[in-house]
Amino acid sequence: MINRTMVRTRVVQTLFAYYQNTDRTLLTARKTLNKSFADTYDLYFMMLDFANELTAYAQQQMEEQISRARATHSAWTPNRRFLQNRLTRQIFDNRALRARVQEQRLSWDSGMSAISDVYRRLVESDFYREYMEAEECTYEDDKRLWRQIYQHLLFDSATLHDALDEMEVVLDKSNWTTDADVVVSYVIKTIKRFQEDSTPDTPLLEMFDSEDEVAFANSLLEKAINGHNDYEQLINAHLKGWDADRIAYMDRIILETALAEILGFEEIALTVSLNEYIELAKEYSGDKSYMFINGILTEILREMKYNGTFFKALSVK
Repeated sequence: MINRTMVRTRVVQTLFAYYQNTDRTLLTARKTLNKSFADTYDLYFMMLDFANELTAYAQQQMEEQISRARATHSAWTPNRRFLQNRLTRQIFDNRALRARVQEQRLSWDSGMSAISDVYRRLVESDFYREYMEAEECTYEDDKRLWRQIYQHLLFDSATLHDALDEMEVVLDKSNWTTDADVVVSYVIKTIKRFQEDSTPDTPLLEMFDSEDEVAFANSLLEKAINGHNDYEQLINAHLKGWDADRIAYMDRIILETALAEILGFEEIALTVSLNEYIELAKEYSGDKSYMFINGILTEILREMKYNGTFFKALSVK
């Protein structure tokens, strides 16, 4: 689930906090980094469990409607198709999901605003109306409904982001708001895994795409910290007219991490590293930071190429 793009982001965020802490060690930095990965993985389980929470909320709303109908002696026959969705039952029964939720004490209690908002928009949607009114409902129809819910009602949802922001505080998690859309895409990917005969032991996504990502994360963090002084000198030597003290703190962290990767991992293509850190600058730093970072890295690598101290395949001329 966690790929190299997310690893790079987490390493930069970890270093950003690390250098502001007077009592810092490589061990504490590793613990912070690993917790950030675990928090993102918890969000994946939380977003998958959203299906159960939304269904429970729908059940509650239906029971209230039934009570009102009885009180007013109104004739009303409830449509239970959504409550009987077969994929929802499979998600609820999934042993890995139930174990993680219980072990980490994950709960939507402080995020009910998102659940009520999504339910309101769901019952107003055309795709829900078509689902509920169709003459027949197959298992594939059940799956399609949940893909539509995650794609149209949860992806890029301001209400969801606000709820996750509150839940981060209550549950002592981090990055949930920034990771929300990425994790929603992973949940949609997970839904595709389920089949009508899937059992409670159906595997969910692993925390990392591969063990290589774990090794890369720890190694990148260590190389960035151990090479801090060297990278800082390299950066300062190529500022050319920039005041070293006025360089944005995040820009320095991104530059140092980029250098740690470019100089420390021969197997990673230079263009891949450059593109990744330029995108990181666009996401987490100033409007023009990516141009500054690209310029500094280009100058450093151009000089190293000229001096014969950089041997990776180059596109820098």
